[in-house]
Amino acid sequence: MNRLAVEIPGLSLKNPIMPASGCFGFGQEYSKYYDLNELGAIMAKAVTPEPRLGNPTPRVAETASGMLNAIGLQNPGLEHVLAHELPFLEQFETPIIANVAGATEDDYVQVCARIGESKAVKAIELNISCPNVKHGGIAFGTDPEVAHRLTKAVKNVATVPVYVKLSPNVADIVSIAQAIEAAGADGLTMINTLLGMRIDLKTRKPIIANGTGGLSGPAIKPVAIRMIHQVRAVSNIPIIGMGGVQTVDDVLEFLIAGADAVAVGTMNFTDPFICPKLISELPKRMDELGISSLQELKKERANQ
Repeated sequence: MNRLAVEIPGLSLKNPIMPASGCFGFGQEYSKYYDLNELGAIMAKAVTPEPRLGNPTPRVAETASGMLNAIGLQNPGLEHVLAHELPFLEQFETPIIANVAGATEDDYVQVCARIGESKAVKAIELNISCPNVKHGGIAFGTDPEVAHRLTKAVKNVATVPVYVKLSPNVADIVSIAQAIEAAGADGLTMINTLLGMRIDLKTRKPIIANGTGGLSGPAIKPVAIRMIHQVRAVSNIPIIGMGGVQTVDDVLEFLIAGADAVAVGTMNFTDPFICPKLISELPKRMDELGISSLQELKKERANQ
């Protein structure tokens, strides 16, 4: 038995570690550094029906223990991704989770109905929580009824399991999660970035041209852990946890809090080898903590 293996809808993971969407492109750049077959899965960059140029620059700013970004879902559009990006990923055994975004319900439905045409795509991550798109985006992820309706519409057309990405920029993340689960979601991914801002002291204006951006990195990990713990208490569907993962202890903390697998985001920019490093370090740390397998850890969590 593979002690690191994780089985969740649509995804047979050889280990629980994957790069988060938006921090790994479509894998081509990172494939020059290591074998992508080492990864548990790959969360690909967001896809919208039509190409998007994204937000004006500057759209990235450093912060203490993290970064702000307001990329604005820049991507080449559905047709290009199906024709050029996903075929590259089909050479790997690693399951691909396609991140889908949009400004309207029809946008999401259109992409979700077709993204499964690629044999590499084993699941969808429904990006209803991106804080950088002014028309749509965050609105879908902050209202339980809207989130329920969108999830249901996508489930009606999707040919692979649907995981919905939760925004932390809400007063009650539990009610959002419950509405999404009731709509038939196969799983959740959480958390997306926290909305933030930095000011340039010389110009007296926000550093990010868009004004605000999404805060990611180690600074947000305690928020992610708390929210995953809250949602796990009321939900039985799988959770892929993310938000500030940088060490193998972080990985285990997410799993103990309630996640079934873990995505690494900002640290990919600091260290492009971070995911394979964490995968190689995980068994030794599990031995030190008396964890025989991730399956046993999940059973232990359920009995608490």
